[in-house]
Amino acid sequence: MKVLVCGGAGYIGSHMVRCLLAHHHEPVVYDNLSTGHREAVADVPLIVGDIRDSETLRTVFDQHCFDAAIHLCAHSLVGESMNKPYEYYQNNVFGTLCLLEAMHEADVTKLVFSSTAAVFGHPLAPLIDEEHAARPINPYGASKWMVERILADAAPAYGLRSVSLRYFNAAGADPSGEIGESHHPETHLIPNILRSALGKGSALKIFGDDYPTKDGTCVRDYIHVNDLAEAHLRAIRFLDQHDGAHCFNLGSSSGFTVLEIIEAARRVTGMDISFERASRRAGDPPVLVASNVKARVQLGWRPAITNIDDIVRSAWLWHSQARY
Repeated sequence: MKVLVCGGAGYIGSHMVRCLLAHHHEPVVYDNLSTGHREAVADVPLIVGDIRDSETLRTVFDQHCFDAAIHLCAHSLVGESMNKPYEYYQNNVFGTLCLLEAMHEADVTKLVFSSTAAVFGHPLAPLIDEEHAARPINPYGASKWMVERILADAAPAYGLRSVSLRYFNAAGADPSGEIGESHHPETHLIPNILRSALGKGSALKIFGDDYPTKDGTCVRDYIHVNDLAEAHLRAIRFLDQHDGAHCFNLGSSSGFTVLEIIEAARRVTGMDISFERASRRAGDPPVLVASNVKARVQLGWRPAITNIDDIVRSAWLWHSQARY
């Protein structure tokens, strides 16, 4: 199977490429390298291009016969989206339309889309399932929800088969230590904790300690990046047998506070990791934890790495010898 991986030089994308190779598929990466890394792609074909560049996308589809596409290109910082909403809608929504039009012209009818738990906004239940109302509270989540609506409309109109995978908090790194999470600037919790342990970057900050949680800090559901990659592969197989647009929540169904993650990092690294307390960030809900029942039943997927120390340990292996 030949698969176009848009955003394949990024954190999740590079792990997706490895997963495809491990299952003897043929990935081709399309990435503008704004947040991705050429080094993460290794020997896989890399086409440097922007998701909003319709002409380049058409050329790519003319030159390759793809069986499916995986769409991971997005601006994805909640706080930034509050300050730069135009950029988020331009990249995440318009960019997706450019990809969909190129796919339609090339008669490529299977797409796996990288969505997010941010489509739900403030949760109304302890475990968020796919029936939970989508009420995003920031432009990032709203942009992803708009794409999900576009995919639902494209199914009857164009015969597009799609799966939207709503990630909760992607974390960890490949056990080889060869690829991992590297953003500039880094905003995700686990890499920032580990960078602090290594004496890199600015002081570690906790944003908000007055949430209605057990220790006052946000609760999140952390899912290992390799488990996410496996879900994408299963989603493509699912589309072989299912028409229409489908959504699945991807998480472990367990939540950890920010302070609990810091404690896990202290156990893994053996270091006393200090931090500063700061005010809440706009657009951050207090708790986000997934129900993954639908993904387990319909995709046959379940996370293999669920122990939080193991997730942090895999990230620590990468950060302690980061190559890019």
